[in-house]
Amino acid sequence: MCHSTDVLECVVNISEGRNLGLLSTLAEACGDDLLDVHIDGDHNRSVFTLLGISAPRRLSQCAVELLHLENHQGVHPRLGVVDVVPFVPLVDSTMFEATQARDEFAEWAVTTLGVPCFLYGTEKSLPDIRRQAWSSLIPDRGGPDTHSTAGAMCVGARGLLVAYNVWMSGDTSAEAAHALARQVRGDGIRTLALKVGDHWQISMNLIDPLRIGPDIAFDRIAQLVPFMQADIDHCELVGLLSEAALKKISSERWDKLGLGIETTIEYRRLHGYNF
Repeated sequence: MCHSTDVLECVVNISEGRNLGLLSTLAEACGDDLLDVHIDGDHNRSVFTLLGISAPRRLSQCAVELLHLENHQGVHPRLGVVDVVPFVPLVDSTMFEATQARDEFAEWAVTTLGVPCFLYGTEKSLPDIRRQAWSSLIPDRGGPDTHSTAGAMCVGARGLLVAYNVWMSGDTSAEAAHALARQVRGDGIRTLALKVGDHWQISMNLIDPLRIGPDIAFDRIAQLVPFMQADIDHCELVGLLSEAALKKISSERWDKLGLGIETTIEYRRLHGYNF
């Protein structure tokens, strides 16, 4: 049983980003353990940043009861209404405890909700599951069939990462957007080029943010755009980042990069969050 409930972060990705009434109900289910909600209507996806191991269960149960995967339309890939549930060790907790929390959550999701779960962490990555689910990979817990309305969940244990989007100008071509994503990908950066409305977005996971943070990711794209007939429109942090990752970046750049002290995990733990 995992006991470090107050120092584990859980970043639950829900396949709903347009119905604010439903999202408000989901936020209420999280109670005081809610640190942030990032809503994206084009992706039709919302990212709930939570503390502990109880709130992810309350949120997931509520989402499974209220949402139907067949009704979902959005540009972001997904396997379920509760799509991704990573547990992340913060200060004074360990990856071992995060992995325990992951395994306990997956067992709960199968037995209580009837939703099969793919597990990721040291065994395999989330991109591995995205590529191979239902072909060469079946759920690690439950299954082999999907839940009739909720699909499946990807439940993980990982270190801190930063989800970060760079939006391109409206005249950026599909060829340029995909080329940018390919050339920036690697060395601590995972990328997707996504068409969102009239704009292309370079959607990134920065998996080693103390080494390669939003500033470096932005600069790599900025160095390439003059050669690709593209330009950057704006930047967007999805969820929160650690104070340590923020403070590695010059404060003079925070505003342009869409960052600030109020976007840190530590600030929200101290000051709370209202949906």
